[in-house]
Amino acid sequence: MKTTIDVGIIGGSGLYQIDGVKIVDEVSVKTPWGIPSDIITIAEIEGVRAGFLPRHGRGHFILPHEINYRANIAALKMLGAGQIIAFSAVGSLKDRIKPLDFVIPDQIIDRTKSRISTFFGDGIAAHIAFADPFCSRLHELILVAAQHLNIAMHTKETLICMEGPAFSTRAESHLYRSWQAGVINMSTLPEAKLAREAEMCYAVICMSTDYDCWKEDEEHVTVDMVVNNLNKNASNAKALIKQLVPLLKQERTCACNQAIKYAIMTDPAKQPSKQKKKLKAILPHYFS
Repeated sequence: MKTTIDVGIIGGSGLYQIDGVKIVDEVSVKTPWGIPSDIITIAEIEGVRAGFLPRHGRGHFILPHEINYRANIAALKMLGAGQIIAFSAVGSLKDRIKPLDFVIPDQIIDRTKSRISTFFGDGIAAHIAFADPFCSRLHELILVAAQHLNIAMHTKETLICMEGPAFSTRAESHLYRSWQAGVINMSTLPEAKLAREAEMCYAVICMSTDYDCWKEDEEHVTVDMVVNNLNKNASNAKALIKQLVPLLKQERTCACNQAIKYAIMTDPAKQPSKQKKKLKAILPHYFS
């Protein structure tokens, strides 16, 4: 029987190592956009199958701008996932968001520069709505799971996604604070845009590791600081996954699964067959 999953989990390579969770399979997926960051580990949690994909590869060897985001999203969709829960380390841009705090942003500002951010092009034009970049239904379920575990979540925050791989200059950090942004990372875009194009629900759970470099009375952000605090957050992240995944059995009542319905602009008679074949892998209802 073909391996299928209900939900994709994108994050660190150790998130799937959860006590009491059964590992069902490990699969390699080849997509029309290449291969994803690594093998996808499939685990079953109370009857729900989750596919765990380490965004930067096992051992963290892929820089944020080097990630094949299209292959990552396509691989999860091709395995059957209709929704994605992503985890990300972030820097805090506000006093009240302390290191080790969890955040679910509801808005994002794109400061990336050199990343392919669409499955479309090459003869087929589409323009998705992205005013609300994260799935509100997933946000509600994440909050239910977090409350059950007494994990505090900051909400209604804006995430800055920067290019990297270097951390921000102090001037940039102060600029983002002037925009009232709450957290900053290097990996949520184009991940969220591609998930929307693939008609998948998507939410990112941010784990604060530092105060970026704006807070001059604090130690400046370093790789060691980020890794140490991310490791401290790992147990909460795993507990949250275990609590959250069974809730994802609920019917998808949001608009995410119809994101492409009115987005395609190109006359079907003008659509190149080669590009239609690629898009059929993730959007079979629109391309035959």
